[in-house]
Amino acid sequence: MSERFHDIAITVNGEKVCERVDARKTLVDFLREDLALTGSHVGCEHGVCGACSVRVDDVVVRGCLMLAVQCNGARVDTIEGVADAAEITDLQQAFVARNALQCGYCTPGMLLTAQELLVRGGIPSREQIRAHLSGNYCRCTGYHAIVDAVEAVAQARSGAKR
Repeated sequence: MSERFHDIAITVNGEKVCERVDARKTLVDFLREDLALTGSHVGCEHGVCGACSVRVDDVVVRGCLMLAVQCNGARVDTIEGVADAAEITDLQQAFVARNALQCGYCTPGMLLTAQELLVRGGIPSREQIRAHLSGNYCRCTGYHAIVDAVEAVAQARSGAKR
């Protein structure tokens, strides 16, 4: 019989965290309930909507599909950590300027996923942007403004590197 609670040690937003967690607790619930990092949202709880997105070892994952115990030894970055590190300031500004956020529920997942695409460098096509963001649902904006914002940041970042 396996134990119900496990000790984990993870790095969250650059800080070492050691906690005892229920083996069945999802990563997003752990972040929200135990660490008060509420930027990632609980949406569909089936890994479909992307509202719970976080980065684990530089890969955007669905926090509702990953258990906290699976992150033992990993580095987890939430929207709070990425924003505090000023990693996505230009994306945040572009989302505001292009009206790419309305209710804001999907925005943290959209920003993390867009950043994952943009760190690859270059200027992705609008189709590539749409494809990369396709796992994130937005019920308010219709996606056009989000694609505009990501495209604008890709162009600006590319121009700054020349």
